[in-house]
Amino acid sequence: MNYKELVANSKNIEILRLLQKNPRMSIAELARKIGMSNPAAKERVRRLEKNGVIAGYRLELDPKAAGHEITAFVRIRPLPGRLPKIAAMAQRIPEVVECHRITGEDCFILKIHLPDIASLDRVLDRFLVHGQTTTSIVQSSPVPPRSPQLAQAPGHKRAKRA
Repeated sequence: MNYKELVANSKNIEILRLLQKNPRMSIAELARKIGMSNPAAKERVRRLEKNGVIAGYRLELDPKAAGHEITAFVRIRPLPGRLPKIAAMAQRIPEVVECHRITGEDCFILKIHLPDIASLDRVLDRFLVHGQTTTSIVQSSPVPPRSPQLAQAPGHKRAKRA
C-alpha cells in the first residue's frame, strides 16, 4: 500500500488526527475512539509507521523552560567548497535545533536556541570561517511548530478557513 492509499483511508486519517493531538494515547484508547479492536488499531498504526507516514514520536520541550532565552534563525552563504563543512558542523553544534538546505543566495537556514545573547557570537564564529551569516532574533512565535495539514478522506469536504 502506498502513502496516498494509506492517508486516503478515513480510519487512518482519524488515527493520525488523534495521535497528532495526543501522541501518547494508548492503543486501547485509540481503538475505542475509532471504533476498532485493539489489534486492528495497532496494525494500522504499525503500517503507518512502516510506510513512513508516522515518522516518529517526540518530546517537545519549551526552550525557555530549558534555559534558552534566545531563539534565532541564521542564514548562511558558504564560501566556495565549504557547503559540506557547514552541514557537518551544524549537525555537531547542540544549539542548532534545525538545519535546512534552501534555495536562493543563502544555502542554509538554521534555527538555534541560546541561553543568552552573549552566546550568539560563540556559535556564529564557528560558521563565519566557512561563509557569511545573517541572523534574525525571534521576538515572538504566533504560530508554534505544528504538523502539516492532513489530506481529506474520500467523501469529506474540506472546511473553509476563516
